[in-house]
Amino acid sequence: MEPPPGSGPRAPGAEPDGDWSVRGIAHRVRHGGLSAAEAVRTALAAVEVHDPALRAFREVWPERALRLAARVDEAVARGAAPPLAGVPLAVKAWGGTRSEAARRLVAAGCVPIGSTSVPDGSTPWQTWGGTDRGPTVNPWRADRVPGGSSAGSAVAVAAGMVPLATGGDSAGSLRIPAAWCGVLGMKPTNALLPTARGDGLGALGPLTRTAGDLALVLDVLFPGDGRFARALRARPRLSAVWSATLGFARTGPEIAGVAYRAARRMAAAGGIDLRDAPDVVLADPADAWRALRDGSDPAAEALRTANDRRLARVFDQVDLLLTPTVPYPPHGHAGPGGRMNVALTWAFNVSGHPALSVPAGFTGDELPVGLQLVAAPYLDHLLPAAASVLPPPDPRPSRRT
Repeated sequence: MEPPPGSGPRAPGAEPDGDWSVRGIAHRVRHGGLSAAEAVRTALAAVEVHDPALRAFREVWPERALRLAARVDEAVARGAAPPLAGVPLAVKAWGGTRSEAARRLVAAGCVPIGSTSVPDGSTPWQTWGGTDRGPTVNPWRADRVPGGSSAGSAVAVAAGMVPLATGGDSAGSLRIPAAWCGVLGMKPTNALLPTARGDGLGALGPLTRTAGDLALVLDVLFPGDGRFARALRARPRLSAVWSATLGFARTGPEIAGVAYRAARRMAAAGGIDLRDAPDVVLADPADAWRALRDGSDPAAEALRTANDRRLARVFDQVDLLLTPTVPYPPHGHAGPGGRMNVALTWAFNVSGHPALSVPAGFTGDELPVGLQLVAAPYLDHLLPAAASVLPPPDPRPSRRT
């Protein structure tokens, strides 16, 4: 999704003046229109203004960030041109700057300014962010959670404190907060980036505000032939099939409607050929996911293999599978009740397919909804290209005329 500057809905919070995109900051730092130190000071000022209410950050590192920014500026002065020069970065607390994603982004010129909130462990089922100052809140509605476990990263990007953050996703932990905060969150094909998990479920990925920024960042994370940028420029028309439930999820009708209308907007914009096809029916992956996390289980492995075959048949026919990202809107801080927020995401942690959540629109009570785009393994570059043609969501209901 590439809204023009100043257009489209934005999470509450005054955004810094000028181009606060990943691409815009890096370009200005490389060409002398902005210093890395200035970019970092702008981000730190935004954190000081907005984070007391949102609590996206567990820690903020102003002195360290300014030292690293000075090194970037010195390198640029010597003639270096890092692709992400001076871009302020928020890093998920789990892994921090030691994660492989963060290491590659810092090597490309990003400056980490702090670590973002993750679950505080207060209950066995709590997956959204907590800090020593209180819970992380959704930037659209403070009485709702932002999703998790990459909660603070999504909030920091949505509120404009930083243009880029790292996340991790083992059941939807990156895509769910992206959907509920109204930003883009990408789970690459499993194992493309090394993770600390040994169960094969986890994947590291970025959160951004635009598909163009996402493509730029992914070409840094997965260096090689620049396939993400090339796909974005080419913007191929891709075939796609829609599923509101994957055959088992109890998706709310309003959520399904908002996400499906976003898919129709993509088709109308010429980005996808949305095909009529038999319903996509998978087995609920819950047992397979838990078996991978806890150890081998023959019955669960059979379920996983059956779903892999069904998904292979889908991707033999089309390029993309589209679903809502989360079956429900963001819930309150007391918890989700009996709802399974991971119902539409964790199947692709089990299977390994790359998946991207993009902003689809809003519910009637002004809460963001995500559209999930899924591609065949190792065809990750198709996802930002497809997302780039999605027009901005309709303004939130209270802003409509």
